[in-house]
Amino acid sequence: MVNASRQREPIANLFLYRLFKWSVISPMFNFYYRGQLYGQENVPKQGPLLVVSNHASLCDPPLLSCCVGRPVAYMAKEELFEIPVLKQAISLYGAYPVKRAAADRSAIRSTLKTLEQGWAVGIFLQGTRTPDGRITEPKLGAAMIAAKAKVPILPVNLWGTEKIPQKGTRFPAITARIGEPLSPPVSNKRDILEDATHKWADIINTMHAQGR
Repeated sequence: MVNASRQREPIANLFLYRLFKWSVISPMFNFYYRGQLYGQENVPKQGPLLVVSNHASLCDPPLLSCCVGRPVAYMAKEELFEIPVLKQAISLYGAYPVKRAAADRSAIRSTLKTLEQGWAVGIFLQGTRTPDGRITEPKLGAAMIAAKAKVPILPVNLWGTEKIPQKGTRFPAITARIGEPLSPPVSNKRDILEDATHKWADIINTMHAQGR
């Protein structure tokens, strides 16, 4: 179980997030992509949070963080943190390193540590992009972390991002839907983790089916 040492991410990260959001991401979402957002009132304003979502575009991480309305941290391969300037930049935006050689154990430890610092952590339930934005083969990683951390889970769906970028759809319409927070799995038994994972995937896919 996570014993959060903070109820919010560090102030420097929060400042940079708001600067980047209001100067770049929010104008893109609202004007270029004619974004629609539903359910932002469901987002806990502070405290550790596990955000689970579908994934169809490289633009999903900043768009998801913008729509949630608070910084969302994501794991990144350890090699990126060996590049001096890039290390500082991605760290400020909430990225944290994971060793590819021991991905599962390293990812869980790093994610739990980030949650303890009061962050919202984002995990794409499929683990990779899908061509239509639907989740077809959800992975158990998010449920494993949720069972250990005992933090709320927030399901989010991004609709339309699979068209970024595509010829003829340079600025497609995008819709984000945020579901109600969910309780973590009651144990780390595989059948319970599988049930929770498929429940989250069904919720996200149901929101996806609502379309624009």
